[in-house]
Amino acid sequence: MPHTHEPKQGVRPYQGLFSTYETLVSGADRAFQRMVARYPACIPCTRRCSDCCHAVFGLFVIEAAYLQERFMKLARKTRRAATLRGKKAQNQILSLQKSLQGAAPLKETVDPLSLARLRCPLLDDRGTCMLYPDRPITCRVYGIPTLIRGKVRVCGKTGFEAGRSYPVFNLDKINAELYRLSRAFLGSLPKADPGKADLILSVSTVLETPIEKIVEDSFS
Repeated sequence: MPHTHEPKQGVRPYQGLFSTYETLVSGADRAFQRMVARYPACIPCTRRCSDCCHAVFGLFVIEAAYLQERFMKLARKTRRAATLRGKKAQNQILSLQKSLQGAAPLKETVDPLSLARLRCPLLDDRGTCMLYPDRPITCRVYGIPTLIRGKVRVCGKTGFEAGRSYPVFNLDKINAELYRLSRAFLGSLPKADPGKADLILSVSTVLETPIEKIVEDSFS
């Protein structure tokens, strides 16, 4: 049976961490806008361009908790539709993982799942993000050159030219901060281990199960 959860009243102990997280979000938005202003022809992002909404990615615990809190403020019918899409996405991921078992490995730096094209559960049937103002940082900087695991990556739809030098958004540094915030977040929960702050969660999981339950099950 899926876990159903409704917003709870009162201030939770980790609310202050959300403010720090929002500072990181604001910095990511400013970095993106600076790139748009400097290289407008290279960044073709337009309304309802959903290329980044079909990429598999995970959330640090702090980002998952933040996204879940915002998700729970949506209408129940809207949440139900997203949860159903999440179940489908999760089944697709499990199927893909199964198909990769025993397959010839790719380059060590390439995660096979990162090459998959799976629809994010938050992408509605109109092609818009249900939580666009609260979307994860990865989504906010998609479209500009980013440093991920020591390598510079960029959306294939952009006009950035190989061999030229461009400013790079250091997503590795942001992820280090998200890890730190996740560690503090876990430290605020009674049944969590701050040493497990490297836990990465799928959007599908976050939409279906309360964050406290996810954490409890992961560490039990």
